[in-house]
Amino acid sequence: MPVPAHPRSQVKAASRPAADRAEIRLSWWAVTLPAVAFAALLLMIMSPGQAQAATADPALGRLIEHTLHLLAR
Repeated sequence: MPVPAHPRSQVKAASRPAADRAEIRLSWWAVTLPAVAFAALLLMIMSPGQAQAATADPALGRLIEHTLHLLAR
């Protein structure tokens, strides 16, 4: 008969659920946060008519263009 390496190993083995029955417990936030994020994204998709295109010259595009011009020299 094998001797357990640690005195708590017997307690852990006894408290484990049976192999045919798996129990999964989730915290309230593990269900709520994805549901809230899904609802927010769904609302954003449902009302795209409020979005407007930017009219100003993008500074980031000019910066990238200037950097590529400097690197090409």
